Amino acid sequence: MSDDTAASASDPVAASPRDSVATVYGAPTIVSLSDVHGYLDRARSALLTLSDHDGFDPIVEERDDGLLHWAGNDYVFVFNGDAVDRGPDSAGCLALIDRLRAEAPDGRVRQHLGNHEWFCLLPNDPEDGSWYCDIIPDERRRAMFDAIVDGDLAVAYEGYNYTYSHAGQPAGVDPATVNDEAAAAAADIRTVVGTPADDLRAVVDRFSEYPVFDAGLHILDGGDGHVKGPGAGPLWLGFDHLPAAAPPQIVGHTRHEEPTRTGNVVCGDVVLNNRETAGGEAVLVETPDSLRALVRQGDGDVELREM
Repeated sequence: MSDDTAASASDPVAASPRDSVATVYGAPTIVSLSDVHGYLDRARSALLTLSDHDGFDPIVEERDDGLLHWAGNDYVFVFNGDAVDRGPDSAGCLALIDRLRAEAPDGRVRQHLGNHEWFCLLPNDPEDGSWYCDIIPDERRRAMFDAIVDGDLAVAYEGYNYTYSHAGQPAGVDPATVNDEAAAAAADIRTVVGTPADDLRAVVDRFSEYPVFDAGLHILDGGDGHVKGPGAGPLWLGFDHLPAAAPPQIVGHTRHEEPTRTGNVVCGDVVLNNRETAGGEAVLVETPDSLRALVRQGDGDVELREM
């Protein structure tokens, strides 16, 4: 081995577009949205806050087909988990994210696993409820497993000054580590989908071998108050368990009426607490120098807030 080869072998591995905005040319603004939970109208309203404010270029545009499409501007869009369940159009929310990913340049649309996406990876039970995860077909489950392996559906993303994940961690989340772990779990478990081994307890047991999916067994055992407790993983941890001094993070998962900061941690989960009222939808907007929120008001106007 030559000295040059030895030196290159010891160099740090380059970051992946799956894991970090540092891999994207220039310094695109990051727009994040989370926890739309099947409320497609609310997801649309949140994304259109950029169009409806004079200070921003649109991230999406509505075309003659009535659908939102990527508008071609210099953004990275991070959907921070929980696209599905509770609301009336989970499939439409997933289709919106899929369409934006297909239309945007590579690496510009990042979709994260929330705990409800994890539910979709499990064997479903159509007689057990009416959520999307109860009726998702095996073909779609396989596609989600494949997306995790391919890096299109991940756990975390490194922004400029904040790390994005669905629920966060007190010590912070390393995107490369948790995304690699999720990909390994998906590669392992997807082989049982649609086979006799596709049993709920067996699949959850296999997921529980990977700490990033911690809390699964609590779900099967009926929950005991710990599923979102201080030991939960980055798909599950309750916002109250993220200390103010935690590394800077942007999360969803815990309902608020407006984007909320506690010390270094900001939560953007606002759709469910506002779904019965006019307005309240919001996105977080990160640049290298700022973090702001665009919040839909009851009269339809958009307010810009410094976070």
